Amino acid sequence: MRFKLITATCLLALGLFTTADAVEINQDGANAVRDNLAKLLSKELAKSGLVTVNPAGTRYEIIYDLAKLFARADPATTAINGSTSFSTFATPLENGLWDIKGDDSLDMSVRFIGPDRKQGEFSLSLESFAYGGVFDPAINFLRSSTYAAKKISLSSKFAAKETSFSFADANYSSNFADSAGGNGRVDLVGNGSTYGFFERISDPGMPPVEIRADSIDVGLKANAVPLAKLIDTYVFVMEHDDEEEYSRETHHRVKELLTQIMPLFSSFNETVGLDNPTVTSQAGLVRAKTFGYDLAVDGSADAVRFGFGVNAQEISLDSSLVPASYSALLPTSLNAKLAVPNMNFAAFGDLYVTLDFDKPTPEGFGEKGMQKLFPDGEVTIDVPKVNVRSDIYDFDISGEIKGRVDGAEQYSMEATILARDLDKTITALQGLAKTDPDLSQVSFGLMMAKGFAKTDPDGRSRWDISIGRGGSVVVNGQVIKAADQP
Repeated sequence: MRFKLITATCLLALGLFTTADAVEINQDGANAVRDNLAKLLSKELAKSGLVTVNPAGTRYEIIYDLAKLFARADPATTAINGSTSFSTFATPLENGLWDIKGDDSLDMSVRFIGPDRKQGEFSLSLESFAYGGVFDPAINFLRSSTYAAKKISLSSKFAAKETSFSFADANYSSNFADSAGGNGRVDLVGNGSTYGFFERISDPGMPPVEIRADSIDVGLKANAVPLAKLIDTYVFVMEHDDEEEYSRETHHRVKELLTQIMPLFSSFNETVGLDNPTVTSQAGLVRAKTFGYDLAVDGSADAVRFGFGVNAQEISLDSSLVPASYSALLPTSLNAKLAVPNMNFAAFGDLYVTLDFDKPTPEGFGEKGMQKLFPDGEVTIDVPKVNVRSDIYDFDISGEIKGRVDGAEQYSMEATILARDLDKTITALQGLAKTDPDLSQVSFGLMMAKGFAKTDPDGRSRWDISIGRGGSVVVNGQVIKAADQP
């Protein structure tokens, strides 16, 4: 938890610099920078000496000492070793901006004994990490930035649970530009890559799992982000982090800030791609040539669309748990896209702002929130495309499912299934059934389905399926099942 906090702090660390015009580098200025940076920390950490700022010629040196994260730990049960500090340098520019640079390394470990007398260990090592950017006080953040690191490893061990990951190289760059709509909002574009990724997880309750990838590529885009307001909100919360209960005035200010930052963005896109990923466990080895996913959120605040996609190519599984006759049934490629449209986050947010934090949450408030998020309690799942293939089949699926958020079992579905070379699939299944009779039922079921199929101009078999909320089932215009009687 604390490590995540310092990571976030380092990213936001320069969020309270003033305009660099006519800045005079001196100890008073260094103290002011230190005090402003302390606002981004909990009060306990701010007093620990985690951040030190010194004048260094024509710039400020900001020193972070990660050992201070454990300042309140008992020295008799906690040992900190290695290099624990690194520096960031901030140089004022003539245009009022700040040039930010850092080039350092870390190699630290922490050994401790927990309250239950169990031993634990945490270690972090970076052979080198360098970063640079231009900070703009107008948005309280870096307008542009680049990061590069080599030979990074992180591990933790506690009560026989062990987690470790490492990668050989990593780089990331980002850029913030003023949004077309103004209002102090910005558009983010970020891209990064890691190489030689490895992660291992072990737990007494499960066999070890190892994950590898030659490389991981990440892309981010977010439009109309209220960045400065987000930082203001974070600072305000940190100023009151030691209060057991917020005062009515503090509650009111929190609501004001939350109202100002909504919506968090007008659109958001994330893409992640892995080359040659593998997952190894006691169950076997799963590998793929490529694997990736993408997230997309867009639309107005009262009609948000959330989309998700996943893609994997040249998938293979080597496992003694899968009989040889079933190997041909496992997909070798997958391309799927799903979406949930028409979510009303504006109404959802307006409802939560009405909460009185000094009183218990009203009964049924969660259900009411879901009714606001999904107008009239109706939820829709769009399936623009699902393609799944193996050596013996090739299916495309698309459609739409509608249901309710109140748990009602009634739902409706409109779907289209397309099968390429269906006869080839049936023949292959019949061959596999010679060694595994259970597969004969699968081949028989496909032959039955073929009887309802239509043939498209490209030769694919088609099934247009409609399921009504009354329980009716219609395939290619033929009524398979009538609606249930009331």
